[in-house]
Amino acid sequence: MILPIVAYGDPVLKKRAEDIDEDYPNLKQLIENMFETMYHANGIGLAAPQVGKAIRLFVVDATPVAEGEDGDPSCEDFKRVFINPIILEETGDAWSCEEGCLSIPNLREEVKRKPMLKIEYYDENWDLYEEELDGFAARVVQHEYDHIEGVLFIDRISPLKRTLLKGKLNDISKGNVDVNYRMRFPK
Repeated sequence: MILPIVAYGDPVLKKRAEDIDEDYPNLKQLIENMFETMYHANGIGLAAPQVGKAIRLFVVDATPVAEGEDGDPSCEDFKRVFINPIILEETGDAWSCEEGCLSIPNLREEVKRKPMLKIEYYDENWDLYEEELDGFAARVVQHEYDHIEGVLFIDRISPLKRTLLKGKLNDISKGNVDVNYRMRFPK
């Protein structure tokens, strides 16, 4: 089932999400719905807060980023479910890349992030992993991880740029935005 994506301005997007356990109700169905919602919106990552759930869960499928001449090999077959993740370490010299977000449609800004990370998480079968990621795969995970920490990519840009975007952000929260996927607006 395709779920509505929560738009900028909803308090759930600014809340630090809670850990869950194996008994979380309908978890498998929620994960399936999140993948379906993400694909429908042409996204490569989706965090539970973006569908109104303040829990530490996100899904990614960055495999399309690996395709083509300019593709990033770190994203090849990079489809994962992250439950209760913990970033253990971020290393390297920060690099800028343009980011966008399904909860903040039609806005893209340069965000600096470190290129490598080590993360621990459970998958959908509750198997525990510790994984090192780099390149664009690391960036996608950092972006989605921010969501479960209550941080949006626009929180990582300069205050001046945020001020310049204020009108567009207000329009998004009021529903004055053209998107081809279901959204839930706070105002």
